[in-house]
Amino acid sequence: MKRSFQSCLLCLVFSATISLLGCGGDDGNTNTGGDDLFVGADETQQDGESSANPENSEEGNTAPMEDNSTDSGELADPTAGITKAAFGETADGEAVDIYTLTNKNGLVVKMITYGAIVVSVETPDRDGNLENINVGFDSMDGYLGGHPYFGATVGRFCNRIANAKFSLDGEEYTLAANNDPNHLHGGERGFDKQLWDAEPLNGDDFVGIKFSRVSADGEEGYPGNLTTTAIYKLTDDNELVVDLSATTDKKTVVNLTNHNYWNLGGVGSGLVHEHLLKVEADEYLPMDDTGIPTGEIATVADTTLDFIEFHKIGERLADNMTDPVGYDHCYALRDREKASVENLVLAATLKHEGTGRVMEIYTSQIGLQFYTGNYLDGTEANAGLAQYSALCLETQHYPDSPNQDQFPTTVLNPGESYHHVTVHRFSAE
Repeated sequence: MKRSFQSCLLCLVFSATISLLGCGGDDGNTNTGGDDLFVGADETQQDGESSANPENSEEGNTAPMEDNSTDSGELADPTAGITKAAFGETADGEAVDIYTLTNKNGLVVKMITYGAIVVSVETPDRDGNLENINVGFDSMDGYLGGHPYFGATVGRFCNRIANAKFSLDGEEYTLAANNDPNHLHGGERGFDKQLWDAEPLNGDDFVGIKFSRVSADGEEGYPGNLTTTAIYKLTDDNELVVDLSATTDKKTVVNLTNHNYWNLGGVGSGLVHEHLLKVEADEYLPMDDTGIPTGEIATVADTTLDFIEFHKIGERLADNMTDPVGYDHCYALRDREKASVENLVLAATLKHEGTGRVMEIYTSQIGLQFYTGNYLDGTEANAGLAQYSALCLETQHYPDSPNQDQFPTTVLNPGESYHHVTVHRFSAE
């Protein structure tokens, strides 16, 4: 449902005040690059100024929960801030919280501590009407019922690992074959199904959440205790920043991403066919019929994968020889050798002409997985969304890198740090 900025902000203030008075729960809205992948532990790596990302990587101060009421009980003017409420419980009875981030322009991002999941992202259209453009559920039931990684922080290794096996220094590690015959998105209980610690952050020009957890040695078959931090920031420049980092005490492999499902027309508004997409890549990774790269990096020229200039997503979607039909391909970004956390490169631009919404994606990563919701089937587990009702643009390292020596490494050693940043910049035209 569309809402104006003014009415939306008043509703947000009222909702935040009610939650602070003791009424928990959601408000009902549902819906490296190159050499910079790993750095020594004694090195300091921060985001610098760049045309792609003016925000720095400082976490900011721990933020108190916002109370938008005055001493007299009257509502104050809406301001950027963070609120927290109860969202539900895990299957084991552990409490799950929801955080609502609001920037000075009225954009809203909601996240839960289960899976470090982005529940919703509300941005304005060209007329200033706010609408949720990211698929999520309004209660824990949807997330516990099994879902296609809606909004999740994915790890330890996003995308596929062939035959659910890899070797390090001659030792073979066996993972869950949860995408038979391959391993997908970290296994049966990857990062998307874990409870994360959360700490609110408040900077001069952003609000955010710092999620953290330790993935124990042997979890889902991976070696080493992996300490992971996922910082999500909503800036006053209307950017959603995803800052992912990790360290280990034993040699392991790491490939983290965020798995938001987007529809810039608004979740539930229809198929993504009319979206315009431009991908900053001249090459992609051909794959076998199970989604594993063949090892080749091929040109997109004269293929349905050529989004060097803007094309409607539905224009050639049916011509893809995949099962099910659609896009589910990894691009090798054109500027991947230049990418770093200090120098984010443009990966893709998505537009929706009907609403005027635009999303630009900048990243330090080398690859971009483009997926058109081919497996969405209208069931409750899929938020009732039909096939092609949302799309994913996941920044990441190449699939099956642990088994393909010709790809840039995803190995993380003790004393090194994994660190990648992706920025989603929202606007309207």
